[in-house]
Amino acid sequence: MEICTDKLISVCTSTYCVNMLSILILFSGLRCVSVCPPLGMESHRIENDQLLTSSVYQHRYGSHRARLNIQASGDEDDMNGGSWCANSEEKVHWIELDARTLTEFTGVITQGRDDPLESDYVSSYYVAFSNDSREWTVLHDGYAEWLFFGNSDKNTPVLSQFMEPVVARYIRILPQSWNGTMCMRMEVLGCPVPDPLSQYHSQNEVTHRDDLDYTHHNYLDMEKLMKSISDECPNITRLYSLGKSFKGLEIYAMEITDNPGMHETGEPEFRYTAGYHGNEALGRELLLMLMQYLCREYKDGNPRVRHLVDETRIHLVPSVNPDGHMKAFEKGSELGSWTLGHWTEDGHDIFQNFPDLNNILWDAEDKGMVPKLISNHHVPIPEGILSSNGSVAVETLALISWMESHPFVLGANLQGGERLVTYPFDMREPEEEIRVIEDQSMFRWLAISYASTHRTMTQTYQGGCHTDDPTGGMGIVNCAKWKPIPGSMNDFSYLHTNCFELSIFLGCDKFPHQSELLREWEHNKEALLTFMAQVHRGIKGVVRDKEGNPISNATLSVEGVNHDIRTGESGDYWRLLNPGEYRVTARAEGYSPFTRLCVVGFDPGATLCNFDLNKSNWDRIKQIMPSGRSSLKLSGRSSL
Repeated sequence: MEICTDKLISVCTSTYCVNMLSILILFSGLRCVSVCPPLGMESHRIENDQLLTSSVYQHRYGSHRARLNIQASGDEDDMNGGSWCANSEEKVHWIELDARTLTEFTGVITQGRDDPLESDYVSSYYVAFSNDSREWTVLHDGYAEWLFFGNSDKNTPVLSQFMEPVVARYIRILPQSWNGTMCMRMEVLGCPVPDPLSQYHSQNEVTHRDDLDYTHHNYLDMEKLMKSISDECPNITRLYSLGKSFKGLEIYAMEITDNPGMHETGEPEFRYTAGYHGNEALGRELLLMLMQYLCREYKDGNPRVRHLVDETRIHLVPSVNPDGHMKAFEKGSELGSWTLGHWTEDGHDIFQNFPDLNNILWDAEDKGMVPKLISNHHVPIPEGILSSNGSVAVETLALISWMESHPFVLGANLQGGERLVTYPFDMREPEEEIRVIEDQSMFRWLAISYASTHRTMTQTYQGGCHTDDPTGGMGIVNCAKWKPIPGSMNDFSYLHTNCFELSIFLGCDKFPHQSELLREWEHNKEALLTFMAQVHRGIKGVVRDKEGNPISNATLSVEGVNHDIRTGESGDYWRLLNPGEYRVTARAEGYSPFTRLCVVGFDPGATLCNFDLNKSNWDRIKQIMPSGRSSLKLSGRSSL
């Protein structure tokens, strides 16, 4: 008997998963059957009105909550439970999915209820099929109705594969035994049966498809792909490492620019990072696709890509937490839990593992010390926080060192589990009002630039992934209002460096099936490019002395915005601003401050706004003053 593991790979992205399914088929005597990808319960491609149930315990646990990995709300009043739960008074329970077209069903994945206290899950069930939702046929194994064994805990997804594909429009899951309350979450695997009529029409449609690698990559595959991109475009790429993970894996970065390996005066630096949580694999794959795309389009002479690469120093880090991704990858895209691989090997959530600088600044603001006594920018890291006591992950330390060594202007971290963009502040003080970030209008624009050019991010008619839509249909939200996070990279970046950083949540499914990657690339490609271009928004320039020498660490202040930035080693700066007129002041130690009007227009590109500073006489005055005081004292004594 032939074991077709190549077909099984379509649902298993790990060798372990493929081997176990092959062994299962071999020893059960079943025929090998191709496993189709998920229909989209977890990703929300299956809409709420495609689901029907025999009964509902209460609306909080309705059929719309039966999605794989859906998370319960901690607020009992918002009507968002962690699964579908049936009415215990009913004797027969079922949940039905209408695929809306004839579909080749090949399997089901089940999961228990997400709840911090209860342990509810379905341990066995039947599966039935129908073409009209009235007459149903229960799946038979040749001897009796096939009883599938489900879950033995509430979190681990369990795959049940059918002996042969079943073609139907409707599928029903009929729970037979359960632990606790009858509650479940699920995903259905199926391939739509081709419609000859729609196939005929599709032949006349032009579908744009970039020639990229639309597969999931383990660590070695990622390393190999990044090296191949660097070899393909050696003139515009540089592969380097930020440092090593807890288990010693390189945290790779790809630099893409016209002169890799060096900072060019006047050229802003941009970053995308992904994989802070190892099980959020989509961001990782999108950045690998983006590298390929920029390399090939640059070679092909795409004017938009050429301008972006020539005028920007781009850094792409696809896997900040490679150790966590290895864990998630081993289980595969559908069979990992919501948290498997989320943390580093030594238990840190990298994204919220940064030093808390918010409270330092906010305490100083409350005491009226900002900006006269304490700076409103580049807040220093308190002594001892970065010492090797284990409170800061090695991956976080590598990121901080990287952030401090590059004059980044704009960045975004790609995450998963929701579909929206968040802007800082991320942190909220307990029992206090939300602090509005000084550059809120700019951050909102940056967030909208991504959300509005993403193909589906603002289509929120179904609500959010786990709760009602928190963005009000905009696709963007202030993180502190949505889910407050202490010690986030976004807040740290704004308070400690010049870089404006946002979080982009790419979708409900953290680890989408490989068959979804092409679709996700098409959904995100324009948004990824548009957001990068925002690094050229606002003003830029160089601060020099009268002899034309650059002044590093000069401060640029915008009137009305209580957040300054600094010049880099070459005296150059970039200040993200929306269109308008701004009074900008440059200051440097030993020089007289200078203020000028800088106008930001609506046309693409930052406005050039240079500053030439005169040396200050204040240092000479301070030198003279002590000797002047001494001579006055002496003359006073002699007169006595």
